[in-house]
Order: sequence, then structure tokens, then C-alpha cells
Amino acid sequence: MIEVLLVDDESYVTESLAATIPWRELGVARVYQAASPVEALTLLEEQAIDILVTDIRMPEMNGLELIGLVKERWPHIRSLLLTGYSDFEYAKKAIQLKALDYLLKPVNDEAFIRCLAGSIEELKEEWEKADQYHRLMYTIKSDRSVLRQNLMQELLLGRQMSLAVLRDKLLQYEIKVEAEDSALLMLVQLGRSFTGMDSRSIALMEYAVGNIAEEVFGPSYRIWHSKAPHDCLAIVASVPEGGDYSLFRKENITRRCLDFQELVSSYLKGDIAIVVSEWFTMPEQLGMIYRTALAAFYRLDRGGALLFVEDLPRRSSAGGKGIEELYKPPTLIHCLESGQWDAARGKIAQALHREKGEEALTREELHEAFLSISNAFLYLLHKQGMAMQDVDPEGFHMLLDRSLISSTDKLKAWCDEILDRLEALLAESETTSKRHMIKRVQELVTGNLGEETSVKSIADKVFLHPVYLTKLYKNETGESLGDYIMRMRMERAVEMLKSSHKKIYEITTELGYQNPQYFSKIFKKHYGMTPQEYREKMV
Repeated sequence: MIEVLLVDDESYVTESLAATIPWRELGVARVYQAASPVEALTLLEEQAIDILVTDIRMPEMNGLELIGLVKERWPHIRSLLLTGYSDFEYAKKAIQLKALDYLLKPVNDEAFIRCLAGSIEELKEEWEKADQYHRLMYTIKSDRSVLRQNLMQELLLGRQMSLAVLRDKLLQYEIKVEAEDSALLMLVQLGRSFTGMDSRSIALMEYAVGNIAEEVFGPSYRIWHSKAPHDCLAIVASVPEGGDYSLFRKENITRRCLDFQELVSSYLKGDIAIVVSEWFTMPEQLGMIYRTALAAFYRLDRGGALLFVEDLPRRSSAGGKGIEELYKPPTLIHCLESGQWDAARGKIAQALHREKGEEALTREELHEAFLSISNAFLYLLHKQGMAMQDVDPEGFHMLLDRSLISSTDKLKAWCDEILDRLEALLAESETTSKRHMIKRVQELVTGNLGEETSVKSIADKVFLHPVYLTKLYKNETGESLGDYIMRMRMERAVEMLKSSHKKIYEITTELGYQNPQYFSKIFKKHYGMTPQEYREKMV
């Protein structure tokens, strides 16, 4: 609530304002009075004043000097000047000191109320923005590792975003890698010595491996490491424009990777397999590079191995023509995001289909198709806050279980099954989410009937646009949210009229209304009689 300080050496002025202005209706909790600037400064030291209303002509110190001191010591306080002198120089100086307004005495109550109400509204908006900013910064600071991981996984799974948006996120999340850096991707898989650990222990090991990577590569490269979607660790190492060219050399990277593996073995008593991608430009090529590096893991059968993608034999340009269908717009990810399930099925079928007489997909092509399709599935689940286990309870491990790519028919059958489950699960999830939102909104309304509850205030609390929330509530309940708020207040009013001896104006205040006459008008419209008539009828 707002606190106001009135300052004038003529005490009848402050006493009149304190007595005649409807402060509580304006949202003002306390009004303090001071007969001099010195007394005002003492009150300012002791109380949390939001708005200062001061006369200009006063002994010892005038109002302009007082405002100047206040601006230096309490810059958040807003100031309003009162004076009996219509002097342009005073007005000009007041504007320089950023006073709210400049009013002549005797003060017109309506003009004063308009001025004060406007400044109070601006104050509330400032507080709301500051509160939103602090909540955002708290979320970012307390959950930065999760935000970094989410961003990494979205990019690995193929999400496209503008360079401006990416730069903003990299800066907010304090990630050292920058957009348009030359970078390489290292995928790290824990070896057999780590098998048998529970999920928490594995997460700790991966965190430790990431820290070791920072220690090995950090002095020369910009490093960003995170859990990857396909049960491995992703490390992006970038070199800024104009950086040391020797950092691009394979022998340099090989030496650091071997040091990396040795430190993991020494400190964590286990081995790791590493696949190193070719150099690429962040972020546009990251999704493709990730799929290629994942496919390279197919060549690794033992922990402690180190493989460079550039050392693998190149696929002929004739191969994979059908698979290209997965990457043509609209992409599979777009079809899934927009709920175009039949289009997604058609795209997968076309990518895997072979006409009679055409060569069947090679095992490598099946592998690439699986990675691309599973990436799209994982991306959709990731956006919904779900895991693959929610759709496929038996789970799958791309890097260990290769049975899904033993034939086109088996891969196609798996894709169709997962698509069916995804469609059903997300439909159920959307319904559950809407029900939860309606329940949350109703709890907020019934729990805040004594406050200035409105569609906008409720929408702000559930982080939805008021128009969207209104439409959602109407579609799910058949009643508008505004009508529901009104109905709950009226039902509460009836309960208090029946079970308490509170006066009408007390009930008015408890229900968040400022004006008893307005409350009576709304009550009569709802029940066909005034609150007093209703109470008398119940006796």
C-alpha cells in the first residue's frame, strides 16, 4: 500500500487534505503530516514514504530544496508541489526536479485526486515491472544450469532460432560460447565402469566430467557442456573470431582429448568414449553435426575410444535420397509441434519407403533415419516437460540397442507405435493441463475475494494473456471468468449477511469493493434486492 507525506508550514492545509481526500479508495494506507522540511526529513528517515506533497514557500528551506534533497537520498519517492504563487520559474524548476505536478492553492480536491491517482497507478506499474524482473532474475540465477541444458538440447534436437534471440539467451544464461563462433562438438559417453550406478550417481559423474572438460579445454576454448538427449554428454568448444589458428589443428585437439580421458580415469576411476565432430558455425549447423556425431558412436564398441568424424568414410552422394524427406519443410519437428499427426506419419513413411526394384536403405541410412526421427520425438517431449520413458515405458538406448535399425519394417513399426502413443498422451496431457489451470484460477479467485481481484490480476498470476485466459475459462466451464468472480463475491456476501452481524460497509470492504453504494447496486442486480433488504428478509 502507498504511504504519503504532506508538508506545509500552514498546518490547516495538510489537515484539510488529510481529512477530505478519500485516501483508502485511492489505495493509500497511511498519510503523514509535517509542518516543516526538517520535520519532513525526520519522517522520511523513519517511514517508507512513496509520495511527497509539499508547499514551496516555507521558512528555513523551501519546497524545491526539500525535493532536491529527497531526490538525492530517496530517488524512488515521487513529489507533488503546492503553492499560492503562480510563478513560471517555480514551475520550470519543479519540472527539472521531476516533480509529479504543480498545483496552485487553494487546492482543488478533484484536480489533486486526479494527479495523485495517476502517480499511484504509475507507481504500481513500476513495482509490478520490478517484481517481474526480480522474479525472472531469481529464476535465471537459481535454475541457470537447467536453462542451459534446455537450450543446448533444443539446439541439438534441431530447433531454429534467430541469432538475436540466441545471443540474448547465451548472455542471460552466462554461456561463454557465442553465436557465429567456429566450434566443434564432442559427444562423451561414460564407459562400462559406470554401469550399475543409479541415475543420481550418473548425473553427478556427468557433472564431474563436464567440470574436467572445463579444466582441460577452458583455458584456450569457450566451453559449454550439458546433458544431451541421447544419454550422453555434449560439449561445445568454440574459438572466437581471430583466435589462435593452432587450436583448429587435429593434433592439438587430440592431445587435449587424451588428457581429458586420462583425468577422468584418474579422478573418477572410469573411462569415457569421445566422438569429435568437424568444425562448424554456431548455431545453424549444430543439429546436423549432432546427428552425424551420434551416428559415429555406432562405430565405437569400447570405452576409452576416441573417434574423429572426419576420419569416417564419406557416404556417396546417391545415398540417403529418401531420408532427405525428413529435412524438407515442413520438417518432421514442425509437423509434430503443430499436431499434424497424419502429415508426420506420411513424412516418415515416405522417407522409409522404397519402390520395387530400388535398393533398400543401408544400415547406416536406417541409423540416420532413426536418429532424425527420434530427435523429433525427443524435441516434442522436451517441450512438454516429458521424457521418452513416458511414451515408451521399456525405454530405448540408441547407442547400445541397435535392434530398431535391423530393418526398415521394424523401424517403421516402431515409429508408428510411438506416434500413436504421442498423440494419445499429449491429448490427455493438454486436457489435464487445462483442468489444472481452471482449478488454479478458481483457487486464486476464492482465496482473494477481499482484494482487487480482476480477470487481469488473475491472468498475471497464472502468466497468461487475459484474452486467452477468458476464452480458455469460458470454453472449459461455460461461464465467463468475470461472471465467476462476481458470483463468488455475491455468494460470499450472502454467507456474511446470513451468518454475521457485520455492517454493510464492512462486508463491502471485505469483498474488495471501495464503494458501498456500488456494492449494493451489484448485489441488487444479482439477487433482486439490496443487501439490507436481503438481511431483513432472512430475519
